[in-house]
Amino acid sequence: MYELSQLLPHAQIRGLDASSYAIENAKPEIRDHLFVHRAEDPFPFADKQFDLAISLTTLHNLPIERLAIALQELDRVSRNQYVVVESFRNERELFNLQCWALTCESFYQPESWKWLFDRFGYHGDYEFIYFE
Repeated sequence: MYELSQLLPHAQIRGLDASSYAIENAKPEIRDHLFVHRAEDPFPFADKQFDLAISLTTLHNLPIERLAIALQELDRVSRNQYVVVESFRNERELFNLQCWALTCESFYQPESWKWLFDRFGYHGDYEFIYFE
């Protein structure tokens, strides 16, 4: 985030995390741009307030009904969206994912993620990561 603010000094940059510990221990350069907030709660921003909303490897912590809200909020507050989610293509990758993400509530194969994105009205870009 700090690097992004250096590249785009006039950009309005905000970040959220459910953990107050994470915010309190963030780099001092960006701490003032962060706030404690759960991704599955409505964001305190206007419709299309941002040019871009990004979620990197966090959505797996949400059960499916909360995942829907988070994806809809990302879509609502920004003109463009990008998410990275954990996925698996075979049993080994599923096992590795389950060992890595102990708090994981939502882990799906790519086809299921795509179906959920469509079902929940998420229009942004996405990428899958795998634990080979």
